[in-house]
Amino acid sequence: MFLPPFEGRAGEGCKIKNTMNLTEIKTFGELKEAGYQSKSIKEELRENLIEKIKNNETVFEGVHGYEDTVIPELERAILSKHNINLLGLRGQAKTRLARLMVKLLDEYIPVVEGSEINDDPFHPISRYAQETLKEKGDNTPISWLHREERFSEKLATPDVTVADLIGDVDPIKAANLKLSYADDRVIHFGMIPRANRGIFVINELPDLQARIQVALFNILQEGDIQIRGFKLRMPLDLQFIFTANPEDYTNRGSIVTPLKDRIGSQILTHYPKTVEIAKTITEQEANLEANQKDHVKVPGLAREILEQISFEARESEYVDEKSGISARMSITAFQNLLSTAERRTLKNGDTETTLRLGDFMGVIPSITGKVELVYEGEQEGAAFVAQHLIENSIKSIFPTLFPKIEKLEKQNEDNPYDEVTQWFFESSGVELPDDLNEKEYQETLKDIKPLQNLIDKYQPETSEEDRYFLTEFLLWGLTAYNKLSKHRFSKGIQFQDLYGNYINNL
Repeated sequence: MFLPPFEGRAGEGCKIKNTMNLTEIKTFGELKEAGYQSKSIKEELRENLIEKIKNNETVFEGVHGYEDTVIPELERAILSKHNINLLGLRGQAKTRLARLMVKLLDEYIPVVEGSEINDDPFHPISRYAQETLKEKGDNTPISWLHREERFSEKLATPDVTVADLIGDVDPIKAANLKLSYADDRVIHFGMIPRANRGIFVINELPDLQARIQVALFNILQEGDIQIRGFKLRMPLDLQFIFTANPEDYTNRGSIVTPLKDRIGSQILTHYPKTVEIAKTITEQEANLEANQKDHVKVPGLAREILEQISFEARESEYVDEKSGISARMSITAFQNLLSTAERRTLKNGDTETTLRLGDFMGVIPSITGKVELVYEGEQEGAAFVAQHLIENSIKSIFPTLFPKIEKLEKQNEDNPYDEVTQWFFESSGVELPDDLNEKEYQETLKDIKPLQNLIDKYQPETSEEDRYFLTEFLLWGLTAYNKLSKHRFSKGIQFQDLYGNYINNL
């Protein structure tokens, strides 16, 4: 459905002097009468961005944590009419930023009907469009191209050829039309010419072979293409966006220096700088099932622990920092976390449950597939590293909720955790099977009175629903600081005092 144009209003249609509906414009003559003003895509992006900035509109919706870093740089590059390279580790929303630039395009633009390369009727560049306009003049048929159809994307892989991107001679077309190979009508245009007057994205640019990168020189500098031996100069109108990973520069390939020189702006992306931003991204991207949202309650502390895992991984001695930790790790881990709790309710016949800290054992597969390990990590094993990251996450958050546990403690000095360690010393410990039903789980934790006392004293405003998660968090935290011992068995987790665990091992 075509929408009526809005004079001078960015992104809402073509600039037309009168109120004629776009659907009524069918020929080049009508387009001229309506006062349409042709402009390049970089001018289009610039003008529409200026309008949005003036109106305080959000351009890159759904991208969090870049408000003061990446987005201002990206907007400056658009205002400068630059081709752009987004450089950053995996999972930093590079492709999403590129796709969101489509919203800065006019809603519709006119093209010569039947043109393979979206010819502007005011500035035709293909032989087909030029001959059609010469033959039909003002009666040349016009069609309208929506902004969503003006975005093209190509993942750079080693098998990409110049023919794929730029074009080549098509022998079948030559045979069908009975043309000589010297005739430029035998050319089959590649992806880039077909994206004329649009945004063209090449993802993972360093993976593109050097000789293919060289083929882009002329397009970026002069705006034209060269195909085989043809004396062809087609000034394409394109906004190029490249994405690249710094790791690629050393491991698989590189961007050739002359090509880098022709890219106007290189913008560095980054991971979320705070847990709060990371939580917002995970919540937005997780796409949870309605049943999971309705039947599994997630304490705020659980979300914080989940995001902290990624922050711990980026600092871990076992993880290769050059490979990066994608935001997808938190997203898939969150999905697995809720599925672990959902599975328990299904097995127990419960209708609702609250997430447990033990459910974090279910996120290990999401972690092991997302981290690249250094030699020390490989020696320990991926599962060990995943558990280590979970425990470190708890250890980092613990001092923000309860008194800090020092490595060296003075004798005969009151310790807030003495009552807990004494309780475990005098008991046989606590077992929390993975599939324990809600009632038994809650009763087991309630029975550990010293833990309840700690919560009453240091987190008195904790709700009844979140109290059980916080109790289990205390158990995990005390084991992380070597106040208690934790043992994982086939169906759950056992907590004991340190000496009891030592004797059991003997």
